[in-house]
Amino acid sequence: MTPTDFFKHLADDIRLKSILLMAQEGELCVCELMTALAEPSQPKISRHLAVLKNANLLVTRKHKQWVFYTINPNIPTWASEVISLTLGKNQAFIHDNLQALENMGDRPTRIASCCV
Repeated sequence: MTPTDFFKHLADDIRLKSILLMAQEGELCVCELMTALAEPSQPKISRHLAVLKNANLLVTRKHKQWVFYTINPNIPTWASEVISLTLGKNQAFIHDNLQALENMGDRPTRIASCCV
């Protein structure tokens, strides 16, 4: 992954906020991102997640009817550091999104990754 590719993939508000929300929360499903981002279009969120997954920035796991997205643990260290730094220095950028997620209620149940 080149820096140019990395930044191109994150140069969209939905994709950047999705990555930052996952960095904060660990993993999220499409319905959680729809709520957090106040985006009523499931296909739109799914398309953005597909871009990130195809770029190897995200990985998925399926549990029952849910598909959970998380940041790929195998991305280059520098890319992970950029995401962490961006999250740490820009909490205000996703504050409202985190609040919407917190207010969501009835979020999908997760299981420990060791049980998958």
